[in-house]
Amino acid sequence: MFTRTNKLQYNAKPESPDPLMARRLQESLGGQWGEMTGMMAYLTQGWSAVGHEDYKDLLLDTGTEEIGHVEMLATMIAHLLKDAPTNVQENAYNSGDPALAAIMGGMDPNQTIVSGLSASLNNPNGTPWNSSYTASSGNLLADMRYNVTRESMGRLQVTRLYHMTKDKGIRDMLSYLMARETQHQLQFIQAQEELEEKYGVVVPHGTKDLQHTEFSHTLMNFSEGEASRKFLEGKTAKDGEKFKYEENPVAQGQEQETPPAPEDLRNTQGDKEKTVEQGRKIIEQQQNMN
Repeated sequence: MFTRTNKLQYNAKPESPDPLMARRLQESLGGQWGEMTGMMAYLTQGWSAVGHEDYKDLLLDTGTEEIGHVEMLATMIAHLLKDAPTNVQENAYNSGDPALAAIMGGMDPNQTIVSGLSASLNNPNGTPWNSSYTASSGNLLADMRYNVTRESMGRLQVTRLYHMTKDKGIRDMLSYLMARETQHQLQFIQAQEELEEKYGVVVPHGTKDLQHTEFSHTLMNFSEGEASRKFLEGKTAKDGEKFKYEENPVAQGQEQETPPAPEDLRNTQGDKEKTVEQGRKIIEQQQNMN
């Protein structure tokens, strides 16, 4: 179960309203790599980590922490939007219409029209958050690698947001989030390395004999230039095998041939009168059914 205390995980109050910064923070809340994504990814991964109590606890600890991050960002955005329509109306567009004034001032229209001057679960452009941003594969190593990426991208964006404001209150909260995303990167890297040591570095493990091994350690030069050759050729991969470099890859498959669709469906040649007649019959049948 989950319980909640009426105190934020960390401070989330700006020095003054700033509707434009409120819009920017929507990315860290409801964007692809935002806190909503971390929350749902880690919780669903944890719920499926049956038989791995240490990793399960790690994931559920972090997923639950992310709920608090979502609350912090939502609170900060609400503070930044306080009195925002009036301010933006005066400073950006003297129309007498608060919604239009907010839009003209670069504010997120959803925050004004849909959410009533509060945070919403979308990115700065109004695209709703969706679960396709998350990953919960049932394979712990694959998920831990995704988690490192999620935390890396999240920290990158939070750092960029930090440099977009001089507000001490906003920077204080973002500094905290940066620190937590540092911890999360390091803990997921630690878990990833332990899982690699136990199961091997290729996901999923135990399937080496199912693949065409002659293609499994060759970098194929499919673009102009050979700068990538020195990056891998002759070096040892993490699984102990040597990398190879193929300068001019040769097509391995048969000649490309797509089976044609039936002529009646293509309707480019053949008996046009027959095709038209068949279409009329279909229409008549539908009309009779109605």
